[in-house]
Amino acid sequence: MVGRVSATFAPSPVRRTSTPTAPRRRTRVLALPEARWALASTVAFLLAFPLDLAGASAWLYGPLYVIAYAAGGWEPALEGLRALRGKSLDVDLLMIVAALGAAAIGQVLDGALLIVIFATSGALEALATARTADSVRGLLDLAPTTATRLSADGFAEETVPTDQLAVGDVVLVRPGERIGADGQVLEGESEADQATITGEPLPVPKAPGDEVFAGTLNGTGALRVRVERDPADSVIARIVSLVEEASRTKAPTQLFIEKVEQRYAVGVVVATLAVFGIPLAFGEDLTAALLRAMTFMIVASPCAVVLATMPPLLSAIANAGRHGVLVKSAVAMERLGEIDVAALDKTGTLTEGTPEVTAVRPLPGSGLDEDGLLALAAAAEHPSEHPLARAVVAAAGVRGLRVAAAEDFVATPGRGVRATVEGRVVTVGRPGESRGVADGGIAGSGDFEGTTVFVSRDGVAVGALTLADRLRQDAPAAVAALSAVTGASPVLLTGDNARAAAQVAADTGIADVRAGLLPEGKVEAVRELQDGGRKVLFVGDGVNDAPALAAAHAGVAMGRAGSDLALETADAVVVRDELGAIPSVVRLSRAARRLVVQNLVIAGVCIAVLVVWDLVGHLPLPLGVAGHEGSTVVVGLNGLRLLRESAWRKAAGVRGA
Repeated sequence: MVGRVSATFAPSPVRRTSTPTAPRRRTRVLALPEARWALASTVAFLLAFPLDLAGASAWLYGPLYVIAYAAGGWEPALEGLRALRGKSLDVDLLMIVAALGAAAIGQVLDGALLIVIFATSGALEALATARTADSVRGLLDLAPTTATRLSADGFAEETVPTDQLAVGDVVLVRPGERIGADGQVLEGESEADQATITGEPLPVPKAPGDEVFAGTLNGTGALRVRVERDPADSVIARIVSLVEEASRTKAPTQLFIEKVEQRYAVGVVVATLAVFGIPLAFGEDLTAALLRAMTFMIVASPCAVVLATMPPLLSAIANAGRHGVLVKSAVAMERLGEIDVAALDKTGTLTEGTPEVTAVRPLPGSGLDEDGLLALAAAAEHPSEHPLARAVVAAAGVRGLRVAAAEDFVATPGRGVRATVEGRVVTVGRPGESRGVADGGIAGSGDFEGTTVFVSRDGVAVGALTLADRLRQDAPAAVAALSAVTGASPVLLTGDNARAAAQVAADTGIADVRAGLLPEGKVEAVRELQDGGRKVLFVGDGVNDAPALAAAHAGVAMGRAGSDLALETADAVVVRDELGAIPSVVRLSRAARRLVVQNLVIAGVCIAVLVVWDLVGHLPLPLGVAGHEGSTVVVGLNGLRLLRESAWRKAAGVRGA
């Protein structure tokens, strides 16, 4: 429903009062007035329809039809009247007039169905807008409400609201706290989980001179950070701004529909008045002229056109949903079929998004085999909550290894851990922390892909473990399929480092790689492609991907690990994280668009024939209604073809479909 619900939203400029861990409030469907009125209209129609078909007394179903008309029609009627006051005429008002015209000549059922369709679409649009606004407000909760500001001498502490921080202030960030502002580390060493900003799967070591971002989570060390950006200009605030900006932007298709809507509405109204007034001026009977005009209004009403578009798209949505892809609207389904290049995030999209041990390398002469080295490292790492430590312990569990108890455990931020295991001091950490690493040949033994940690026992290196973010098994095939369906090789857009990005690109066959991108960098890359005339499909999973998902022509989010904002911003969600389903749903969308064109031709021809018949000859009202409803049934059944299982198999490229 064009124009019924505004697609804009604006989180309040007042700073957040909730804590970072507060649950995000989601707008319930029935909390929206549009949804309540649409439900009332639909229920009334569903109660009246069988009574009408059964030939019951009009006193039984008539009041129900009145409720359906009133509940579903009052809001578009009011909006249409407001548009008229602004010297504009939209299809909403035309639909109300057509519905009332149908009721005036006894075709109450046709008018009620039209009202229900429009009321339901308006409710769905309102829900999508509300949920997106909820997600943006939830994103603001990532940043803390207060920060610890230090005095000029660095000794006195003051707790202040984060929106009162100024460039140049120095704040203290304790272990486990969220960082309150974008800035630079002055003192201290730690790690920061900044997956929400850059998409990096592992915490990033932070030391003096490193940049940190508001809303990211500090690790085990304390940091003194100098504020480098006003809180209103932080990266996370810009993410919110970018999502809002993209949501306010109207697609060219929407602008075209608005132009057509205005012209069509004016044309039908003028034509109806002419059909009524001209014969009346030449002496035709008032009743006959009114009947001809109402017949014209019925046959010219776009019921068949509405159904020409919706059944194929809704059938495609239902079929995709059965196969784990949730497409949020008919508009989103249509856009998916228009894309001609794909842009992909790395972490959590092409990869699993969690580290795992990919290589265990004991040193010759250490007396340890792979299992022994892994068990030793897992024992030292067991008390740690670091993601790398969890991955080491998990790898030992997969192999069924016995992990000894650790004592005197110490974790040094950015360096590693030390513990006493069976009476011997074991360290697991960065290169250079253990004597004998270089002599053992590990440090120079090749180019490790991923993060390498070194294991020593009593200060002597005994081996190394390599951890990496595992590539999804279906990633190479999905990239190849996207290349085939779009005719262009996908682009890799990631906030991760260039080396990790290059490895994933090599493994998946992607040539265009853009690494080290902040959220606005991904948006710029998407817009650069679109400024070149491309229609971009962006696939991502994190909060940092939300602006690019919103800016792209179509956005798809990974469902299992996707952030709330990514899931709400995207046009579609891959529930089971099956990358191979993305090219399949693009093909299904294109099949739906072909059926839409077929249906529009059928509907347009029927409307044209009936209108000409009514104008040139004498079209009996029953025949006009039959032709109108017949074309509606035909296009509806044609669109339902995409509900068949064979439609998905064909989209997935399964032979014999």
